[in-house]
Amino acid sequence: MGSAISELPSSRAPLADAAETGLKIVVVGGFGVGKTTLVRSVSEIRPLNTEEVMTQAGVGVDEISGVRAKTTTTVAFDFGRISLNDRMVLYLFGAPGQERFWFLWDRLFSGTLGAVVLVDTRRMDDSWYAIDRLEQHKTPFVVAVNRFDDDPSRYSMDEIRQALSLPEHVPLIECDARVRASGKDVLIALVDHLYQMAAVREGAS
Repeated sequence: MGSAISELPSSRAPLADAAETGLKIVVVGGFGVGKTTLVRSVSEIRPLNTEEVMTQAGVGVDEISGVRAKTTTTVAFDFGRISLNDRMVLYLFGAPGQERFWFLWDRLFSGTLGAVVLVDTRRMDDSWYAIDRLEQHKTPFVVAVNRFDDDPSRYSMDEIRQALSLPEHVPLIECDARVRASGKDVLIALVDHLYQMAAVREGAS
């Protein structure tokens, strides 16, 4: 990606006294897709990261085609927080992307109300596992296409939806994980999706 830099909180922002609804959200996707960047860019507190320097131990184990410039990787999870308004707070967990850490995902999904699947169109196949696992857990999700500057493909959103076999009811949006406003739009889209699903269930009962 290019040189855009998101603002990183320099201190811990206090939680509003009026906050009464906390929602656990998980950000999933393939290796190097931008999950840590998204959590870092939107978090109102200094995020917890478990990034470690990649070593020779990962050679032949982690698939790095398309992300060869990457030098660090998440080995447990990322954590951040963002207040959508005075009463609603999102707790964000970024899942590790490498296959050898996928066993952690089921634990992260516990208590999760919704998820963001972050997609890199240069490595679209990496998104399948995340979508499959969320569908198995019956966890609502939105798909956010993280547009990288060096991606020559520029697939249309319709082409991406078709490639991922996404049903029409699953929101599909573009984003730049480096930009706070863009990341926040993704989270708002997820919350809107959760409310719409709840309204449908309530209307059917």
